[in-house]
Parts: sequence; C-alpha cells; structure tokens
Amino acid sequence: MAPAVPAATPVGLRVMLVDDSAVVRRALGDVVRRQPDLVLAGTASNGEEALGLVDELEPDVVVLDVEMPVLDGIGTLKRLKQDHPKLPVIMFSTLTERGAAATVDALAAGADDYLTKPTAIAGPGLGFEAVVEKMLPLLRMWGSISRQRRHRVVQPPAQPRPPRRTEGGAGRSRAQAVAAVIVGSSTGGPNALSVLVPALPAGLRVPVLVVQHMPPTFTKLLADRLDRSSSLTVREVAGPGPLEPGCVYLAPGGMHLVVKGTVAAPRAELDDGPPENSCKPAVDVLMRSAAALWAGGALGVVLTGMGQDGLAGSDAIVSAGGRVVVQDEATSVVWGMPGAVARAGLADEVLPLAEIAANVLRRVGAANEVEQSAPPPRPAWAVAR
Repeated sequence: MAPAVPAATPVGLRVMLVDDSAVVRRALGDVVRRQPDLVLAGTASNGEEALGLVDELEPDVVVLDVEMPVLDGIGTLKRLKQDHPKLPVIMFSTLTERGAAATVDALAAGADDYLTKPTAIAGPGLGFEAVVEKMLPLLRMWGSISRQRRHRVVQPPAQPRPPRRTEGGAGRSRAQAVAAVIVGSSTGGPNALSVLVPALPAGLRVPVLVVQHMPPTFTKLLADRLDRSSSLTVREVAGPGPLEPGCVYLAPGGMHLVVKGTVAAPRAELDDGPPENSCKPAVDVLMRSAAALWAGGALGVVLTGMGQDGLAGSDAIVSAGGRVVVQDEATSVVWGMPGAVARAGLADEVLPLAEIAANVLRRVGAANEVEQSAPPPRPAWAVAR
C-alpha cells in the first residue's frame, strides 16, 4: 500500500487505486502523481484493505479492480455504496467476456463508470497509454462530481418547467392509448434499468424499446442480465423483426435502433448511421422513429445519464402528441439527460426511479388489467448473435 496522503488540503482531486496487481498500482499511481490537479490518496491490494482505508484516505473517486482475492470488486462496491453512497466508483476490468460480465454486474449494482484494462500493464506502451488516455478524464470528471455532491447545500428540488402541450396532441383531455414505451439511459443506466425493467409485469400489452449507452458485448450481457431478473423477455436486438407486446428490446452497442412498419405491425431495425450526440446507439434516433410511427401512442422514459441525448427525441414525441416521463435529480447518478428534458418543458412528470414503473403501467392502462399468465414466447429473431 502507498503511504496515505493527508486530506487536509482540498486542492487536488483525491484518487484511490484498488487492484491486486502491484504493477498496476505502481504504473497508474505514477501517472496520477504526475497530474497537477490530482492526488494519489493511497492504494489497496484487495477489497477488505480498501474498506479499512477509505475513511482515512477520504478519496474523491475510487478506481476498483473487479477480480481480487480476499474480497472482490463486486463485494467491495456494494459495501462502499452502502457506507459512502456519494463516492464515485470506477470499475477496472479486462475486456474479456468474464470481465465484461462482471463489469455489467457492477454497473447494475451501482458503479458509476468503468475502464477496460489491457491483458498486461507493465509500463509505457500502446495498451497502457490507451488506458491512461481514458482514465484521466474520468478521474477528473467523477472527482469533480464527488466534490459537488459533498459540498452541495441540500435544497428542495427545483420545479421543472410545466410540460408543453401541443394543439390536438398531448394537450387533449384524453391522451391516445400507449402503443410502445421508449426508454433512454446512459451514466447510471444499468442500475436504473435493473430497477425499472423487473418491476414491469409479464403480460405487458406493449413492447418496450431501450437505448443504453454502452459498447458492443456489454449491451448483450446487460440484456441477458435483465432477462434473468425480469418476468418480461429481454433481448439485445440482433436484426430486423416484429415487435411483440411484453418484450423488451435493447439496442446493440455500435448500432442505432429504429422502428418501422405500421402501427398494426411494427418492426425493429438496426441502422448503421453516424453517431448522434457522440452516441451510437442514440436515444434521439430511436425516439424520432417512434414518434413518426406511433405519434401520440409513443411514451418516452428518460433515465439517468450524462449529456442531453433524448432531448430532441422527447421533443419529437411531444410534438407528435405523445408523453415523456423522466427520472428525478435525487435518484439520478447524473441529471443530465432527464434534466435537459425537464428544463425544456417536455416532461409530463418528473419521478423518483422507484415510481416510474407504476407510472408506466398506469399510462399503458395495464395496472389492473395485465394478464397473470405465463410470459409470451421469446421471439426467435431476437436471439443472441
């Protein structure tokens, strides 16, 4: 373990590195020390050691290895989030199927972000430099967010702008029946989806389409994880095919998800167009296609996330006569995407994460009518690629 650096001077953002590899701790620690705005608060070689030091070191951000002896990254993460819920944790794992699966589990358990490591870190080299290039912006961003969280004065939540109503659309006294639910999420999204999706019951009378900002491999693993914990069928979209009620369709990393066809026979398709909002898949792309197909029958849900992907798409849904519900600031990891929609007056309601599923069911009209039968058959076209 590196000597602890006193926390009395809050100049540099304080970084704690937790990894069982002494080589990794030394290499990344040297990088942190060279940054004028960062401080290496300390290191630990396993989760138990890290938990025993975190109060003393007072880090602004923790970089946490996934696979460690004594106490692994997932176990450490859960205890960190229980005792220090505002402390950002960045998971650090190899980009293998096992490492990616563990990272998805960590994100669903509340990790704030993740980094992928090369198979070996022995000092300066192509793989090491790539890690450093991605790591430093994350440390600065999450360290700054951590400081803001700790020093922010607790105030009543700001009231979003009253929802905008469109003539003959969302302003009608009786809204059009919901035909599909469109969900967008980014930072903190895997955890939010692990709450929302399992709360939706089998027999849901409409399809649910989801864009979560993640790269390939991770979206497939996230879909599989949600499928295991939900009574709905959850699949990463593998290609064109019909949309079935009671199924959740997750956009694959690296491809946009769009809907086409007719209201009576909607279809999911993949689009290899350019990124939007620096994202691919992008929430805006899916929401625009949903507004074009279902008009007032599209219900948008914007969950926690950085940036403003989903803002233009929400505008398209509201302009077509549909509605949009967003997650509130208190339960969001980052109130970027939902906050942008609320501030623009596009949110019909701003709700805590735990209340969104019930709100969706009420809007779908399924709260008292959903069938308590077996889940619908899994669509063959949505199997893993």
